[in-house]
Amino acid sequence: MSTSASSFTNRLIDETSPYLLQHAHNPVMWYPWGEEALDRAKAEQKPILVSIGYAACHWCHVMERESFENQRIAEVMNQHFVCIKVDREERPDVDQVYMDAVQAMGVQGGWPLNVFLNPDAKPFYGGTYFPPRNWVQLLTSIGEAYQGEHRAELDESAEQFARVLRASDLEKYSSQGPDLGLSDEEFSLLVNNLGGRFDRDLGGMNRAPKFPMPSIWRFLLRCHALIGNQVVLDQTILTLREMAWGGLYDQIGGGFARYSVDAEWLVPHFEKMLYDNGQLVSLYAEAYQVTGNDLFREVVYDTVAFVQRELTSPEGGFYSSLDADSEGEEGKFYVFTKEELGELLGDEEALFSSYYNCNSLGNWEHGRNILHRRQTDAEFAEEHELAPEVVTQLVRDWKEKIMEARANRVRPGLDDKILAGWNALMLNGLIDAYRAFGEAAFLDLALQNAQFIQEKLRNGVGLWRNYKNGRATIAGFLEDYALVIQAFTQLYEVTFEEQWLGEAEALTEYVLANFFDPQENQFFYTDATGEALIARKKELFDNVIPSSNSVMAHNLHRLGLHLENARYAELASTMLRQVQELAVKEPQHLTNWASLYAALLKPAAEIAIVGPAAETMRHELQQYFLPNAVVAGTTSSSGLPLLQQRAAQNDQTTIYVCFNRACQRPVHTVTEALAQL
Repeated sequence: MSTSASSFTNRLIDETSPYLLQHAHNPVMWYPWGEEALDRAKAEQKPILVSIGYAACHWCHVMERESFENQRIAEVMNQHFVCIKVDREERPDVDQVYMDAVQAMGVQGGWPLNVFLNPDAKPFYGGTYFPPRNWVQLLTSIGEAYQGEHRAELDESAEQFARVLRASDLEKYSSQGPDLGLSDEEFSLLVNNLGGRFDRDLGGMNRAPKFPMPSIWRFLLRCHALIGNQVVLDQTILTLREMAWGGLYDQIGGGFARYSVDAEWLVPHFEKMLYDNGQLVSLYAEAYQVTGNDLFREVVYDTVAFVQRELTSPEGGFYSSLDADSEGEEGKFYVFTKEELGELLGDEEALFSSYYNCNSLGNWEHGRNILHRRQTDAEFAEEHELAPEVVTQLVRDWKEKIMEARANRVRPGLDDKILAGWNALMLNGLIDAYRAFGEAAFLDLALQNAQFIQEKLRNGVGLWRNYKNGRATIAGFLEDYALVIQAFTQLYEVTFEEQWLGEAEALTEYVLANFFDPQENQFFYTDATGEALIARKKELFDNVIPSSNSVMAHNLHRLGLHLENARYAELASTMLRQVQELAVKEPQHLTNWASLYAALLKPAAEIAIVGPAAETMRHELQQYFLPNAVVAGTTSSSGLPLLQQRAAQNDQTTIYVCFNRACQRPVHTVTEALAQL
């Protein structure tokens, strides 16, 4: 923050969002999104400027520094507009509406997102980052036009965009052809269409920048399990290896950045988001179950350690993100010159630089190096004529020394707000890691977080979206409900504690009562009891986070199996049918829906474990990748549908494997049960 700006205080000072608080001393008279700002715009018939971003956003910081901290520019903003700042992570509903508006204007979206609205909050113009000179010119021309002879024209434009925003995405994108059901042939076409977009040399999809997109690779693991397609497994392994070797992954401290700006996964956009790392823990844990690759195990353990060390609150919640910047420079915390490495490592610097591909010129700005790998430890050991165990010890020592050096640097900013949906993604990651490795510490951290959600993020029978400094202020969105339901269902399966299944069912009933649209058999993103925006959106497309509707459809499918609830199961199938044709044509945008297609293509296994050793057998069974199975169990008796009338036979713990409620012969070992799957 500039010194000239520090004497100002605006209405953001009472907010909890770190992003909003970053702007609390701008000379711009920012309002948070809410009635006060919207009412003022109507009363004064003044246009609204909505500026949307998030705490870890590099270009948001740049625009603040260049424009929002500039008193002269702020005066222009204050003169012509009611100015509203929005944290997109706290208010994804507001972000969705106005991002869609800007894209409807033919502008590629991104953040910061700056949108101009009329006093009725309907958009007529927008864009992303603007340099200061352009920004002042735009502010002046729009402000004068709206207060002059062009107001009616701008209001009419706003009405047109509002009508576009209210149109159903399902109507726009999903054709309503004949329902042909699910088929192996159509599923193969879906997989082939997705394969046409692979980068077969460097992993990922064939474009830059490259985002991890965990839902794509998790789908392909399921595809391989279903049809044994080796090509999709090879592409997944290639992608996971290249991401884990690249600069996208923090080679020293663990955890992934949000994306790489290049096709090689080398240069990251250095911000680290909780939602990415939670999903990537799930992905690498599942990939380890399939392949046994030690690199994938290392990634899981180190990423969980990063989250526990740097993103975990004392109360058990997970913080949202780490900034890309420190000391005003992107990535400065993570990169090193050869000279710095020499001072830290002495005679070992040359070997270190060979391992992590560092050089005197640097591969990043100012002669600095982004650490990355290009070979396995075994290959490195052979090339340098070292014993494998020596390399293992060297790498361990190097990491300790670099971590010590980083501890003396200025840390990237922390966004310490806690979001329900993002916490659930990390909770799911911990559960998947516990499944794969049986590590008790992963389950302990998962249970601690689940209890935090119950204590701090429950809003009566519903959920809050956010929590910080003892305050929860925003009602949950469909994303929050869908992901928490998913996590609680999974938590039951790895603990057999029935309270979690009960909580998942109760939250599902709340969603059906308050989010469901019976006209389209999909769910709105916002609660019927919440604030009404100019459009009530439905989220269909899977992005860096799977769409809330696709997650909800998965939940209904799995809970339908657990609870023998035909209504849930039928609705899951109906939801998939509505996007099925689109998923086949454009699978890269609907891979979580494609995972549901894979799940519904063949009957799911219903596995019940009953008897005194139920937990031991669950522990053994869950190490295997079983994406199309639900698991229930008890050491005694239970009223859950999958466990009713199921007993331990001959005083031995018994496993029942069933399909469509028809059971195979009861068995007493996991090996026998696996043979029935």
